[in-house]
Amino acid sequence: MGLLSNRIGMSSLKPGDHIYSWRAAYIYAHHGIYIGDNKVIHFTRRGQEVGTGTILDHILVSSIPNRSPVPCTNCTPPSEGHGVVSSCLDCFLAGGILYRFEYAVSPAVFLAKARGGTCTLAVSDPDDIVVHRANYLLTNGFGCYNVFKNNCEDFAIYCKTGLLVVDQSTMGQSGQAVSIIGGPLAAVMSTPLRLVTTNVYGMVATAVGVYCASRYAADIGMRTDVMKVSAEDLTTRLTTGLLQVVEPNLAALPPTVS
Repeated sequence: MGLLSNRIGMSSLKPGDHIYSWRAAYIYAHHGIYIGDNKVIHFTRRGQEVGTGTILDHILVSSIPNRSPVPCTNCTPPSEGHGVVSSCLDCFLAGGILYRFEYAVSPAVFLAKARGGTCTLAVSDPDDIVVHRANYLLTNGFGCYNVFKNNCEDFAIYCKTGLLVVDQSTMGQSGQAVSIIGGPLAAVMSTPLRLVTTNVYGMVATAVGVYCASRYAADIGMRTDVMKVSAEDLTTRLTTGLLQVVEPNLAALPPTVS
């Protein structure tokens, strides 16, 4: 893997790898945990890769790969009540390119990756523990899908690290979600600084600096509002209501039409 790309070949895959593949137009990447035997465990919104339940889905769904109407005999559909699924590697990639998410990267490498959702400063646990978490959650679920707080990348990062954001009112672990929020945030926060510099290049540099700082501070490896939680404890918290994740409340937007 190089500095600017995490692309790998199939021969480099090993159980416990956090992998992802960009979808059409690079709108988003779908993440999962490779467990061996050509199988990937990943988190979905009731079987759909991504979604918000709003008109935004028209944009997101347009980048979702077209799949055969005939179910793949090598894939396991989502269980009733949760969206953790097991797919063969081919169906997971859906014709896309295979990438491996990087862990324990240096701050310099992290900031060099301009777009979130490709690496983290956090350290991964041993591969056997990662595979155990993924398999356990395949049976017991990972809570309710939330595109901003509990998505496929959050699932994969949890399986790799066991780290969970304590305050569910804040952003989750997902670098993609942080990038979505961080871009507009950088623009807003840098706007008052036009009083300091009227040079367009200076303003762009300021916005980039704010964006990078927000990504760095929000990375799971830097946050202080996280704790190590076993998969068994996680599902107990979800079952008893000690941990609650709800779908995003975007009531201001009109709902999608089924």
